[in-house]
Amino acid sequence: MNRRTLLHATTALGAATLTAGTATRADAAAAAAPRRDRPLRVHVVMFDGVEELDFTAPYEVFAASGYFADREVRVRYVTLDGPRTVKAAYGTRLRVDHGWAPEDADLLVVPGGGYARREDPGVWAEIRRGSLPRALAAAARPDLTVSALCTGVMLLSAAGLTTGRPCTTHHRARADLERQGGVLKNARVVDDGDLVTAGGVTSGLDLALWLVRRELGADAAVGLEEMLEYEARGTVWTARNSR
Repeated sequence: MNRRTLLHATTALGAATLTAGTATRADAAAAAAPRRDRPLRVHVVMFDGVEELDFTAPYEVFAASGYFADREVRVRYVTLDGPRTVKAAYGTRLRVDHGWAPEDADLLVVPGGGYARREDPGVWAEIRRGSLPRALAAAARPDLTVSALCTGVMLLSAAGLTTGRPCTTHHRARADLERQGGVLKNARVVDDGDLVTAGGVTSGLDLALWLVRRELGADAAVGLEEMLEYEARGTVWTARNSR
């Protein structure tokens, strides 16, 4: 792909972030490795009060990743309540066209937002409501990786998914995560196989780049870093049995 084509594709992908469409690479070739003969399906979980950067950064990384890999990538925003408009933390309104369907995903990404503002929509409101933590707990199955960044990790904690597991979150929520049974690791990204967590708001880039490297290969991650003009930051903690 020449530079002009890549820059054009990048502009289109930025627009896709705002329209919540499904990004694909139509000409992806089937790979020989197990599970790579079909698209990588990524669902970014949305809720009212979600932090803008938390959901846009991973979406753009995954949406662009198909241009650097031989495997097709499909990424979409989803909500537990079905297609609707979500109002994010700073007022952005985003139409989400897809409902909850973790059985159709290989990777869930749970953003954060609203943990410090307990009276407003966001993570705390979702924890109190209980529906999203219950749905996350029920989603677990073989071949599904559940990931979260920033205070979205606290939704996984409320679901019981971080209990006894290595994990991390936003620095202001780390004490809560540890009190609730998480095994806190001082790393930017913590990969415990089917559970992958990351730190504060900007770590959504690092989480997504790590998962691209893991699922699509190092060349794809390097290509994305060059396109984004961003080098992955911090330490990635990995379990010995991580995929």
